[in-house]
Formats: sequence, structure tokens, C-alpha cells
Amino acid sequence: MRLTMYTDFSLRVLIYLGAKEPGELSTVQEISDTYNISKNHLTKVVHELGKMGLIETIRGRGGGIRMKVEPKDINVGKLVRRTEDDFHLVECFNSESNSCILSPVCRLKGALHEALNAYLAVLDNYTVADFIINKDELKAILFDHPL
Repeated sequence: MRLTMYTDFSLRVLIYLGAKEPGELSTVQEISDTYNISKNHLTKVVHELGKMGLIETIRGRGGGIRMKVEPKDINVGKLVRRTEDDFHLVECFNSESNSCILSPVCRLKGALHEALNAYLAVLDNYTVADFIINKDELKAILFDHPL
């Protein structure tokens, strides 16, 4: 299973903001520069994370973004399910476009479906807090370097 850039960026934003002190603001530009990723893509991600209620956007001069929900309350499995477009690992997972002649008797799709469920079940065991437990190391990489 491969995550989309959208999900990857969503997780990175939450790790970045979660590594900050509670209530501390950041900007999309700052995060974009730190990760060396597109500000345009990141803006869309931040907008959606705001719509999900996970981060808070403060507009105007001196504004920015910050965590709205405690990292311990953000389940990674649920986040991945909300940010991924689809989980069509193979053609037959999409009933609308499936044209595989093996579908009626295929046993592979069952195994792949089981693997996908196991993948998501593992992610369900983690929260964003689990990925920022090493805050000092994260801060050294994310905040204590010249851009």
C-alpha cells in the first residue's frame, strides 16, 4: 500500500504542529520551507485539516496555524481513511471499473483485502502523539536549522 502525497503531507503537518509548544503558531510557508514541499499543495492540505477540525487557522497579521485537537486524540488510521482517495489496490476493488475476468472466482482479491484491513488496523493503533514522543529530536530537525 502506498499513501498519496496528500496523506503524507497531512501527517507531516500534524507532526510539525504537534512538535510545537501548545498554542504556538506556524505558517504554511514555514512548514513548506522546512519540508521543502510545494506551498500550493500544502495550502490545500492545511485547508482540509482545518475543515476536519484538527487544526485551527488564525487569519490576519500575526496569524498562522496551530493544533486544535490534542495529538493523542488524532487516530492515524482514521486520518488515513479520510485523506486517501481510494483503497483500490487492484482493479477488482473498484466495482465500477473492474473488467478482470478472474473476479468471479479470484482468491487473490480476498488476500489483498485482508492485507489492506491489516494495514489499516495497524494504523488504528497509533495517534499523532505516538509520532511526536521524541519532541526534542524533532525540534532539532524541524526548528533548529537554517532555512
